[in-house]
Amino acid sequence: MVQSFSVLGRRAALGLGVAVIAGLPLAASSSFSLFGAPAQAQQKKELLLVSYAVTKSAYDRIIPLFQADYRKQTGQIVSVKTSYGSSGSQTRAVIDGLEADVVGLALAGDILKIEEAGLIKPGWEKENPNNSIITNSLVVFFTRAGNPKKITSWKDLDNKNVDVVTANPKTSGGARWNFLGLWGSITQTGGSETQARNFVTTVYKNVEVLPKDAREATDIFVKRKQGDVLLNYENEAILAKKTGEWTVPYKIPSPNILIEGPIAVVDKNVDKKGTRKVAEAFTRFLYTPAAQKVFSENGFRPVTAQGKAAAKGRFQSVPTYTASEFGGWRAINAKIFGKRGLWDSIFARSR
Repeated sequence: MVQSFSVLGRRAALGLGVAVIAGLPLAASSSFSLFGAPAQAQQKKELLLVSYAVTKSAYDRIIPLFQADYRKQTGQIVSVKTSYGSSGSQTRAVIDGLEADVVGLALAGDILKIEEAGLIKPGWEKENPNNSIITNSLVVFFTRAGNPKKITSWKDLDNKNVDVVTANPKTSGGARWNFLGLWGSITQTGGSETQARNFVTTVYKNVEVLPKDAREATDIFVKRKQGDVLLNYENEAILAKKTGEWTVPYKIPSPNILIEGPIAVVDKNVDKKGTRKVAEAFTRFLYTPAAQKVFSENGFRPVTAQGKAAAKGRFQSVPTYTASEFGGWRAINAKIFGKRGLWDSIFARSR
């Protein structure tokens, strides 16, 4: 039986924006004791996972695996509802009242905003392995068949004849990684911040439309056939190829930003709902070989040693740098994407 939300609280509904909420099938509709009597209602648990748009295909496979594993370990049936949308919009929805038990957003910077709102306790990064990062990815270029504009490197985007498609950093986590990729292509190769600002401003002058998230950006480039090059997640490119949606080989510019996808339990909500135990079990499950295998098969780079070994040869090696090179996400949020930050200045200059 498929369960879904039919009614949201007023604040949550307003905060949700474009996010989509859907239930997943349960392994069974009821559970029974050894004596054939129905199990107590409290044995059933319900989680809400709030994530960003491009993770849906992976979680569609991971959640049933978790449900089966948790029931085997505890005897409990778990209903996992999901909400997907742009990472920025999802962050705002949770802050405004969407009662997520677990958030798996596009960047640690969005989870920090939920922490700052008092919903997640400081130190959440240390509650899981790998600083609570469950996936990695890179920024890649989708190009048209035959790559007529000869786009292979970051510098090739600094061309008024190249129409660039990328999502909006105000709403999209992927777009923020794209921004750091562009910026770092200068500063991580010996250039100054002034040079980086000029380069990034020029590139955004070549962007005609800023979709709300990575999934919509893919649709605009692939389905609507707008633009000469799309900046997007490597996992989006791999998934598009896997489904036959896009068969043109993608380009990986070098050096690249190592995209780190975090997971966190929303402390205030799980304590209120009594779901901490199952929420923490779900986050731990994402590091298991089974879950990391599904992430890998959906284009995400695994983060565990076993996951990396199993995916050997699947992903191209390329030099990378991380958000720590920019001072970490607290500094990035304040300096680049905060009110009157670098992004606002660059956007104004690029229009």
